Amino acid sequence: MARSDTSATRVRALLEHEGHGTYAEEAGIRLKDTPQPLYQLLVLAHLLSARIRAETAVATARALFDAGMRSPRRMRDATWQERVDVLGEGGYRRYDERTSTQLGEEAELVLAEYGGDLRRMRAAADGSVELLRSELQEMPGIGPAGADIFLREVQGIWPELSPYLDERALRGARRAHLPTDPAALAGLVPREDLPLLAAALVRASLRRDTADSSG
Repeated sequence: MARSDTSATRVRALLEHEGHGTYAEEAGIRLKDTPQPLYQLLVLAHLLSARIRAETAVATARALFDAGMRSPRRMRDATWQERVDVLGEGGYRRYDERTSTQLGEEAELVLAEYGGDLRRMRAAADGSVELLRSELQEMPGIGPAGADIFLREVQGIWPELSPYLDERALRGARRAHLPTDPAALAGLVPREDLPLLAAALVRASLRRDTADSSG
């Protein structure tokens, strides 16, 4: 079997095993190029970047959105204690107080710098992935990991980012015996499925990390 055929078979197997949708889909975010879902993705990336189980971060994002904190204005206008309470309900107790503060500051920055619309951040980056990654890290609580999460998920609707497969995703590719060149990986799925592939690769990487640490 040719190498490309082998890789395609492995990708299909990976997506069958780990392809439970993107992280945004798990959190109930109907991602499209409009302000509210883009902001919700930012919140999800913030929560996922902490040293906490991905399932907990996703559940906490859902809890925040269910509590009405779906936009930067609603997040900012919620009291610090309201945010703490919802974070705790979602299982985010280790980081609830600090994260409540950061989410409030982050929402205020999104409103002040971008009028609540992260498409303005995209426009300011003018196609530069590195500039966009740097601007994301200006947000309170968003470091390199959080920026990578946001960019992996948003590449399906911001095509100038594709293929965005960071080191975490490429680690999953190595463990799945797939190519570790982003362009080669991207060639194995339709462009619109890149966020799904990235999420599956990350899940594979995280699952292996958990197995290694418990072995």
